[in-house]
Amino acid sequence: MFRSLQMTGYSDRINHALAFAAKHHDRQVRKGTRLPYLTQPANIAIILTRYGQDEETVVAGILHDVIEDCLREGWTRETLDERVSDKFGTPLLDALLTITQRRIDDNGNELDKDERRADYLERLAGAGDSARWVCAADKIHSGRSLLTDLRRTVDADTVWGRFASGREGTIRWYRAVCDRLAALGFRAPIQDELRAVTEALEEFL
Repeated sequence: MFRSLQMTGYSDRINHALAFAAKHHDRQVRKGTRLPYLTQPANIAIILTRYGQDEETVVAGILHDVIEDCLREGWTRETLDERVSDKFGTPLLDALLTITQRRIDDNGNELDKDERRADYLERLAGAGDSARWVCAADKIHSGRSLLTDLRRTVDADTVWGRFASGREGTIRWYRAVCDRLAALGFRAPIQDELRAVTEALEEFL
């Protein structure tokens, strides 16, 4: 029992991933707050650990937003291999790329916001269970953070104003991801929590 908790909750590799993410997210803050951005990957790691996920999945959860930032900044696969695969392994990078919105498709075409989301949902079909766990944990943390801010404010529009998609677009995106995971046969216990978060957000419609 103690060994299982130690393996899942802490290891040199998890510590390395947190240090790597902290360096990458240095000076970044959570949207609309003054919270260090590192709180996002740290909380994703906690969610995954709470469900007893293995070290590889927890490390993937910590590094998910790093990969998303790198793709947004135009990093090539070669650069990602040098900076990420060499430290954490090619399988982990490959898994994260299946659950990361990309700006350019396989044919070199630049994607707009709606196309990026549609592409993301399509590529979830090729994601393994570990990657889908990270996807669900990421949406749970972001969704719960959003719900907390909405319940604390007297002016919900100030919260929704942080999102380019606005209120309806943001909520529909959570629903789209939740439904896509279900349609792909993802039946992990975390899916129930994601569904509950999505339904709580839909109350604001």
